[in-house]
Amino acid sequence: MTDTQMLALSIRQPWAWAIFHAGKGIENRDWPTKVRGRVLIHTSKAKPTLQDIYFVEQMLERATSAAAIAAMFVLPAVSFNRGGIIGSVEIIDCVTESPSPWFFGRFGFVLKDPKPLPFIPCKGALGFWRVPDDILAQLEEVDG
Repeated sequence: MTDTQMLALSIRQPWAWAIFHAGKGIENRDWPTKVRGRVLIHTSKAKPTLQDIYFVEQMLERATSAAAIAAMFVLPAVSFNRGGIIGSVEIIDCVTESPSPWFFGRFGFVLKDPKPLPFIPCKGALGFWRVPDDILAQLEEVDG
């Protein structure tokens, strides 16, 4: 999974959690991307806002997937990891329209095949950023 050019994207909680546990298949941004392929998902250090948690709860109530319905019952008890890598996902497209209930941005990065990983603390950055070699080495240990 790792190579020296691995990119990561920082996402606030609970949105990052929803990618891996609630079927959130799109990441909303104000800017487009041409990045395609597997990227790491990093959670920002920012504490989840009550507004963000409420909005995710509302999304889960409208969802029909089994993952989203199950997540609705788990979300209130979740202790969100913050400030590190939590998994990887494949970006397969960047769209300006989507039927997904998770889409509400100017641009949506369409996500596929989320793979949770054990939490690896590290500093993030804005936009896509190159993952430091020491973090890649930790990921290689996880992958075996």
